[in-house]
Amino acid sequence: MNLIIHGHHVEVTPALRGYVEGKLARVRRHFDHVIEADVLLSVEDKLRQKAEITMRVRGSALHAEAVDQDMYAAIDCLVDRLDRQVLRHKDRLKDHAREPLKHQNLGSF
Repeated sequence: MNLIIHGHHVEVTPALRGYVEGKLARVRRHFDHVIEADVLLSVEDKLRQKAEITMRVRGSALHAEAVDQDMYAAIDCLVDRLDRQVLRHKDRLKDHAREPLKHQNLGSF
């Protein structure tokens, strides 16, 4: 998985980078077919820390965002939302694969 972490009005420190990587390991444990994850950490004002992610998987892209007073809390909330989306996406893939084939009545010749 290719992980890109950007900061907008915030410096992405090694501590923040490590925290994001550690949290995304939970998502990878549930679904390992991730092509790329693009994380944007930003500060809108002193009380609004925002974390966004766009995760590209085969066939679609998942997007989540969270806002909190603390950047680490925003990342936690973001990963929780993303994890729910990943599990739902994984279930959809399984349900689609198990869908029974519709047989056509070709009639007699």
